[in-house]
Amino acid sequence: MPAPDALQPVLDRLAALHPKKIDLSLGRMTALLDKLGNPQDRLPPVIHVAGTNGKGSACAYLRAIAEASGERAHLYTSPHLVRFNERIVLAGEAVDDARLKDAFDRCEAANGNEPITFFEITTAAAFLLFAESPADRLILEVGLGGRLDATNVLPKPQVTAITPVSLDHAEFLGSDIAGIAGEKAGILKKGVPAIIGPQRPEAEGRIAAIGNAIGAPLQHWGRDYRAWSEQGRLVFEEENLLWDLPRPALVGEHQIINAGIAVAVARAAGYEEDVVRKGLKSVTWPARLQRLSEGPVVEAAGDAEIWLDGGHNEAAGQALARAMADLEARAPRPLMLICAMSPNKDGTAFLSHFAGLARRVQTIGFDGGRGGSLKPEDLAAAARKAGLVAEANADLFSAIADAIRDEPVPRILICGSLYLAGEVLGLTQGVTPHSTSG
Repeated sequence: MPAPDALQPVLDRLAALHPKKIDLSLGRMTALLDKLGNPQDRLPPVIHVAGTNGKGSACAYLRAIAEASGERAHLYTSPHLVRFNERIVLAGEAVDDARLKDAFDRCEAANGNEPITFFEITTAAAFLLFAESPADRLILEVGLGGRLDATNVLPKPQVTAITPVSLDHAEFLGSDIAGIAGEKAGILKKGVPAIIGPQRPEAEGRIAAIGNAIGAPLQHWGRDYRAWSEQGRLVFEEENLLWDLPRPALVGEHQIINAGIAVAVARAAGYEEDVVRKGLKSVTWPARLQRLSEGPVVEAAGDAEIWLDGGHNEAAGQALARAMADLEARAPRPLMLICAMSPNKDGTAFLSHFAGLARRVQTIGFDGGRGGSLKPEDLAAAARKAGLVAEANADLFSAIADAIRDEPVPRILICGSLYLAGEVLGLTQGVTPHSTSG
């Protein structure tokens, strides 16, 4: 077995195979898959999930539901938090270093000297591993967009889904919600049931137009199904069906939407109510309003309450602020934010939802990501523009020290980036996160 850090040089080498970190196209991907014998045609039934917010959580629910039914489930998600292996789950277990390195080697050999992006070649390796490992189901998360995403090479998934669409990755997908929704709708296929989460009207209209044009049977939130919380439960409804389900194990009112979409997908995939119930209770998904209970970060915070979330766009900020407000109503504590964001994110929009709720924002940086982090001073300025008191900090632990300086027992939310979340979890696990370009 390779040493735990033996993958980093391989990941660095793969990142150098294309001059751009992201170059949306399917030509390079299909050419490589053809050289590999088209493993994407030899997969178990696939649930393909796109969207801006909640698609990772929806995939986590679907994996839990599949496993609650006794199925062996593959799972593909991105990015990873700590180790790249998290992205590729084979029949319930993250792929080990040896199998992953072997798949990378075969993909590199097949690709030759042709340019290919990091996400494309690693996705091809994932398809190779999924095709060679027996399983009953593959839950496949889109990386970026949908129409030209490297995952969008399947002839006919069993079910597709689009979670809520909002502004994110504007440098690749644009700043027009209808246009972004059109890119997400690129995963829809003729005759394949598609579960559409709650959308803005312009996104809903574009998705419906594309789905109807290609003959994809769409199920829309609010028209064909819906879900809501009631007396500590999740209620799911279709025209001739009403399920009284347990509240999802993941924290936050926004998880009602994510779980509701997953339940609708599970229904389309043929899962029964008792299996769905078990899955909702057993789901886990790190860095989605995760309460930290151990490790150096918790120790440094003393009696403070530590929460971790990787959400990084305005819609995520709104959902997180609502979740923190709900916690405040049940168990009041002063709220402090420790925040870092990527340079291409809108810090003011994200943080504006915490105005009047958070006492102070401590801004920091992180080392990973496609382009490093926004300077803490610039993020602090963005926070002040949003109406918050903000201070720039040298690092996470100085931010914690400042957060508990005047309020010894606050509630601290570490947020703004999955890369920051990965560094925090790496500290908790005592390992250095894998650094990748995509």
